This record gives sequence, C-alpha cells and structure tokens, in this order.
Amino acid sequence: MRNTKKINALLSALLLASALTGCSQATSVADEVPQETSETAAETQAETAAEENYDDVLRIAAQGMFSSGGIVTSAVAGEYNPEKSWQDSSRAGNTAHVDHANVLYQIPADDNGNPIVYLHGYRQSRMCWMTTPDGREGFSDLFLKNGHSAFLVDQPRRGEAGATTEISEDTDLDMWYGDLRKYDEESEEYYDDDTEHPDIAAKYQPGDQAWYTYYRIGETLEKTNPHSQFPDDNNSLNQFLRQATPNTGNYDKVVISKAMGEVLNDVKTMTGQKAVFMAHGEGCSVAWDLSVENLSAIVAIEPISVPSTSSVQYQKLLEANVPIVIYFGDYITDGNEDLASTEYWQGVHEKVTAFAEQYQADGGDCTVTDLPEEGIKGNSHFMFQEKNNQEIANLIETWLGAHGLH
Repeated sequence: MRNTKKINALLSALLLASALTGCSQATSVADEVPQETSETAAETQAETAAEENYDDVLRIAAQGMFSSGGIVTSAVAGEYNPEKSWQDSSRAGNTAHVDHANVLYQIPADDNGNPIVYLHGYRQSRMCWMTTPDGREGFSDLFLKNGHSAFLVDQPRRGEAGATTEISEDTDLDMWYGDLRKYDEESEEYYDDDTEHPDIAAKYQPGDQAWYTYYRIGETLEKTNPHSQFPDDNNSLNQFLRQATPNTGNYDKVVISKAMGEVLNDVKTMTGQKAVFMAHGEGCSVAWDLSVENLSAIVAIEPISVPSTSSVQYQKLLEANVPIVIYFGDYITDGNEDLASTEYWQGVHEKVTAFAEQYQADGGDCTVTDLPEEGIKGNSHFMFQEKNNQEIANLIETWLGAHGLH
C-alpha cells in the first residue's frame, strides 16, 4: 500500500515536471542543457517532493465506530403488538438501549502501542479533539501522526450517544443560568419559589458571551485577551460557538464513569494495551473513577475538579502509581480581577495544585504545568484548539515519552 501511494504521487509529480520541461524548450538555457539531463533532474526533484509529502500524510490502518456500556431498559408493561408497531403510543412490550458511550476509533499504520482515549468537557462532543475552529488538525490527528491510536468518545447523553430514558431538565450543564423563574401557563406570568436552583428553566438560556468569558478567551466576543492564541476571526469564532452540544438527558457522573470504564475495557481488548486517558474540563472528573487495570496515564487539561486526598479514588490511583499531568493555560494568576471567571479559575487552580502536591508527597507522580511558566502564553481553556496546539501537543508528547508512553 505504501509503495503504491508513493508511485502514484511520483507519477503525478513527473507528469507535471514533464509539462514544465516541455514548456521550457523555447528558452536558450533549455537548448543548451541536454534533454536527458533536464528530465533526470526533474525526476529527482519530483521524487524528493513526493517523499517529503508522503512523510506528512496521516496513514490510517483501521477505523470504525462502536458503543460501550449502557443499559437495556425493562419492557413497558403489556404485550408488544407488531401489527400496530410504532403507532402504539403506549409502547407496550418495548425496551430501549440507552446510556452508552459512542466511540470513533482510528489506528495509525505506525501504531506505537500507546492508545489515547479522548473525552470532551461539558457542552462539547468528540468534535473538539478532531479539528480547530480555523480548520487545522486537531489533537487526535497530531497524536495519530506520533503513532497513538485515537479513541474519541461521546459520553452518555451527549452527541452521538444521545439515547437516554428522559429528556434533560439539567439546565446547569446545558446552558448558562439566566432567568430561571418558573412560568405559570394559566396566568402567563413568571413566579419565584424557595428553590435556589429550579428544576426546570422557563426557556432556553443563551450564553455565547457568558461561556466566552468563562473560557478565558476574552471579556466579550469583540475583545479577546491580550496576545490571545484563539483563532478569533469571525468565521473561526462562528465555528467554535456552533460546536457546543447540549445534554439529551440529565448529567449523571455515575452513568458516565461506568460507560467510560467499559470504553477502556473495550480499548484494552482491541489493542492489548492500557490507554492514556486525555480529558478536558468536566471530562477530567471521570478520570479519577476509572479502573486502573486499563489505565496507563492521565492527561488532564484544566480539570474543574480533583478527588479528595482522603478518597477511595485518590488511594486507588496512588497505589497503582498512575502518572498524572495537568495543564493550565493563561489569564488565571494574572487574569482580570474584575471578572467572576478569574476568581473561579484561580480557585480551581489552587485546589488542583494542592492535590498534585499531596499526590507527589505521598509518593505518586503528578505534575501541574502552567503554560505561561513554560513561555507559552495566550492560551484559554481550549488550548488544544488554538493556534499553537502543535506546540502544546509536543509538550504533552515529551511528557508521555518520559513515562515510556511514546
């Protein structure tokens, strides 16, 4: 296969070279150079170009999709009527396959034996790892080129794993809180109750600006942070804001963790190897619950939570000596103090750093990498989608290599 691709690339280049050589016959220089020599040089140049382009090609040996985990619901009371089928609104006798994870996998031709399982954060799907807002290669492609198989997950009740038992009323993770007073249809008026967080929002809550500030991309859509690495031309910003994906069912960490455990088990069965678990934001919360039997390392990009150092999860990871690396972007310690998001991220950073220090003190391997301290500035919560994502991928690859996962 490899030789066939190289030959095809070479033939295409030679055809172009021949055309160019033919066009040059009228010049005095071409008349002075023997035709044979000119064609030989063109062939050599074309072959070199074909080799160079081929080395940058992403070569996939196998790819596909599968679902992991989930449940099958009990049958609805009554007997299924095949004659009425879907027209029977009672759904008597019907079951449903729900609450699973969905996985898109790609295995590179030059597999290095260290697969990576990718899990998105909230409001996201696996799409966030696959491309950037300005259309460049995403993290999954960058690490595929380094030989890491990619297993890209949509968690239960999100994206292509949307099948669930109930439509979501979980406004906290689906949208930004706005006017959440309940609506009385009879009086056609909103009313307040004693509940601090109402179960049902009165309507969908817009949040482009709110999330933009929360992600530390900038203060408003028209004002990015200084030296921002975010590709914020109008088209890129439009693409970024449109990749948001709401939950179809209420967020349930137990359901998600169980399904992700099955994902890692399936990856181990397919590849014969433990997996590196790479997650972002809220997705990192699942990392601490995973079975260490199928886990080689954790790469956490701006986790919003870490386990208590007295928890079962903490002890399990420590005893298994699972190495952990955590990355934070810019605008945290030196963020705009007038913004609520700055205080929030400073609090997150403080808790995560304390966790890492204790993990180290207890004999574990946990590193917190603040990109500005590495001379890498201008990154937001979505560092892996920004203009310097290759530089950050290289940093992670160096850490993986130092831990024998290269």
